Amino acid sequence: MEPLRVLVVDDNAQFRAGLRALLQAAPETEVAGEAATGQEAIDLAGRLQPDVILMDIKMPGMNGIEAARRILQASPHIGVLMLTMLEDDDSVFDAMRVGARGYLLKGALKAEILRAIRGVCSGEAIFGPAIARRLMGYFAAARPARFAQAFPQLTDREQEILQLLAGHQTNPEIAARLSLTPKTVRNHVSNIFTKLQVASRAEAIVRARDAGWGASEPPQTQPSG
Repeated sequence: MEPLRVLVVDDNAQFRAGLRALLQAAPETEVAGEAATGQEAIDLAGRLQPDVILMDIKMPGMNGIEAARRILQASPHIGVLMLTMLEDDDSVFDAMRVGARGYLLKGALKAEILRAIRGVCSGEAIFGPAIARRLMGYFAAARPARFAQAFPQLTDREQEILQLLAGHQTNPEIAARLSLTPKTVRNHVSNIFTKLQVASRAEAIVRARDAGWGASEPPQTQPSG
């Protein structure tokens, strides 16, 4: 397989150098280019068409979230992975809204960064442990009653699964919890994406968050028969 081409975007030259060394040392990745500002990232993304962009948020001039929005409008196939010091709710959800596929903090281990790059390329939504805990805490504090009203097009089972998605559970974890086969869960997830008119798990999570859905317990389905 050809190595994944990564565009590194950060205004800190020393941090970029560290990422460059990491990516060059890994056989599955290569550095497609580097940018120090949001505008440079837009220009290079359009010209280089990398597989993944490692994007800082806080930069001089245009921030990384706005740069990601503009890049993904023109090239939605590029995977944007935020790599930042910011871990507040607004930054996380704003990044997800513009289409970022992942969010890591700069203290992430090297292996975690490489794993996240691979995951983003395969269509996964990737969140570091600290961000995942923050998201789960947010959803756990929300009120489930608003959810069914917001998504009447979903069946009870689909509502169960969407809430578990919002808690960042994987398909195998959902299958085990609900005593379903992995194939059945995949089919339900596909139906949820179609009904909500979203293209990824990250977008589905944002929709659930905006509806005020929590991740504590899924809604109860009525027994059949």
